[in-house]
Amino acid sequence: MEVNRRQFLKSIGLFTILGIGGWSAFELLVPGQIEAQYARKKEALRAKRWAMVIDMTKMDEETAKRCIEACRRIHNIPDFYHPVDPKYKVDPKKARRWEIKWIWLEPFEHAFPDLEEKFMPESLKEKLFVVLCNNCDNPPCVRVCPTKATWKREDGIVMIDFHRCIGCRFCMAACPFGSRSFNWGDPRPYVNYRNPEFPTREKGVVEKCNFCAERIDKGLLPACVEASNGAMTFGDILDPNSEVRRLLREHYTIRRKPHLGTEPQVYYIIM
Repeated sequence: MEVNRRQFLKSIGLFTILGIGGWSAFELLVPGQIEAQYARKKEALRAKRWAMVIDMTKMDEETAKRCIEACRRIHNIPDFYHPVDPKYKVDPKKARRWEIKWIWLEPFEHAFPDLEEKFMPESLKEKLFVVLCNNCDNPPCVRVCPTKATWKREDGIVMIDFHRCIGCRFCMAACPFGSRSFNWGDPRPYVNYRNPEFPTREKGVVEKCNFCAERIDKGLLPACVEASNGAMTFGDILDPNSEVRRLLREHYTIRRKPHLGTEPQVYYIIM
């Protein structure tokens, strides 16, 4: 990306006003380049459009918790209820407000409020559903981000450049799924299992599930998929021969709030 002198000075002036003039010009002017450290290597998994299918007939609560824990460990997700050092202990109400969620459980009525029926099967109504960022094909979060900290890769994964995020939370307001979390406090003292291969975040930064883009670029499946024992399938939805397409052909699936036009790329098998 080429930037002339006038554009450079305008950008520096703008971000100085915003109070982040101490960041490097490289970080400010080149969206996504920080996250691009996960270079597309030869061993990287490739797809025209990544999507996920979650088979709720196989996803019991124990499996779901195993998937959640795998995600937490790999992505340095803080646990405000159990700090590394007791001196950082916070009030349970604050811990609940500060909670960071990449993948979590929701009852059917919260996950699919537009699909709930009065006489629907109790087994479905009472079931807890695994939810995460839908990495939408038409993501409103990308459109509203003023610094382009949120952006969409060519393979459809919606990313966050933690270095560019200014904490305005416009993306959180735009997301109709509640898939983004904000770091109200410094999360680092609450990371129980530090993974040196994934960056920790700072106070004032938004984060969410990224379909394990850093693992995909190393030729690995998302951590939750590996931990799901076959309950979660990940693949190229534009490839008619992919496993996700086979599952969509053979099973009835639903998506979260499809009527909003965001084109969520997480599908749920419910029967």
